[in-house]
Amino acid sequence: MFIGREKELAMLKEELASRGRRTAVLIYGKRRVGKSTLIQQAAQDFPGAVINHLCVQSTFEGNIELIARSVCEALSLPRMRFESLFDLMDFLGTQERDILLIIDEYPYLKQTRKQNEVDSYMQAVIDRMPSNVKLILCGSFISIMKELLAESNPLFGRFSLMLHIRDFDYRDAACFYPDLPVAEKAAFYAVFGGSPYVLENLRADASLRENLETLLLPETGLIRSHIENVMLNEVRKSFDIRILEALGNGRKRFSEIADLLRMEDASLLDKQLKTLLTMETIQKSEPLNRRDDKKKKFYEIVDNLMRFYFAFIFGSAGTIARVGGEQFYRTHIEGERLRQFISRRLEGIALQYFHRMAGTGAFADVEDFGSYWYDDPHHRKNGEFDCVLRRQDGRYDFFECKYFDRKMTLAECQEEEAQVRGQPGLAVSRVGFVCTGGFDFADTGTYTLIDGEALYNGVR
Repeated sequence: MFIGREKELAMLKEELASRGRRTAVLIYGKRRVGKSTLIQQAAQDFPGAVINHLCVQSTFEGNIELIARSVCEALSLPRMRFESLFDLMDFLGTQERDILLIIDEYPYLKQTRKQNEVDSYMQAVIDRMPSNVKLILCGSFISIMKELLAESNPLFGRFSLMLHIRDFDYRDAACFYPDLPVAEKAAFYAVFGGSPYVLENLRADASLRENLETLLLPETGLIRSHIENVMLNEVRKSFDIRILEALGNGRKRFSEIADLLRMEDASLLDKQLKTLLTMETIQKSEPLNRRDDKKKKFYEIVDNLMRFYFAFIFGSAGTIARVGGEQFYRTHIEGERLRQFISRRLEGIALQYFHRMAGTGAFADVEDFGSYWYDDPHHRKNGEFDCVLRRQDGRYDFFECKYFDRKMTLAECQEEEAQVRGQPGLAVSRVGFVCTGGFDFADTGTYTLIDGEALYNGVR
């Protein structure tokens, strides 16, 4: 069953159905994010032959030979050889039917020659592409694929459509466990994230704990293997893995990471962080009201599953092997620590909700959303509100997010409101609340109230 990606699927289908113009599509995203599934779904309606080729770690000549083999097999032709990509494309141009050529994991082909050489070949291929041929280049190594978008790259400006495929957000992820209660949906997303590969291997009829003990805690667990052998494979080759350990355990500032790693060369850490940003393994955030303050820039792991892994499992393989997954869960995960972890991820879910709502035209006067940093010199404290909307008039809506399996009371809301409005210098427009358990009082318009039903069923 195909889930999500409605917008991307519609765009890709429209591009493949176009006539009278050159079609060259670039699709990229991390491994197992659903790129190939999206392409296959769109290609079902293609009115011609579909040639799907997966590049391999070999020589340039070896890859050309394998592409030729894929062409011959898809077109039911005897084995043929082509001297170059140009000869192959000229041959496809002689065919009387439309042809869709998909070159998957293009970085393997790109890396067989010196920088940009293969890209130059591909530029010439696209520029002289036969009218009956449409091309898709696809790849998982994000940093390499992003090179194709640079103005200095030969392929710059050659693509008629570019799609960056990311993990599902909380709402699409919930389609894999639609019958769970709201609090459990939030917990599943907070722990396992939005990777389609991970989601399709979860057991929706089992509890969070059962899925953890079966899929993530054992050394041979399917999802643990996915993290250690797929998600971290590219990272581990080039970076100090302790950077992710630091981020997984709440250290967000550059100085905090440097201190933990005892890195005296700040330029080395800066270089590694920048590359991890390009790979989209981590992301950098800054408060809405401190965009230009370098001291208020924070780093965090993008993927919820990877964040959970480094917060709870990394470095504990020996302990898990000795005491077993069940006992490790009871002594190291279960309880308040897990609840706090999920609660912090709920703030991200709320921001995703606002992003979806903005796409529907709601909150028309909201120009940005994120976090807000405050300083209170009178009480000698500072801190951050994690879920805030900035309106066009410069004022802010402050939201408190509560991961409750019960209803939030009016008294609790009033107490939270008093704390927000008690901070000096805040330009407060409204105070709102997001609570998975809902509220025990009627909505009178005093607050913006978002319960679990609104989170999961109030927006598409």
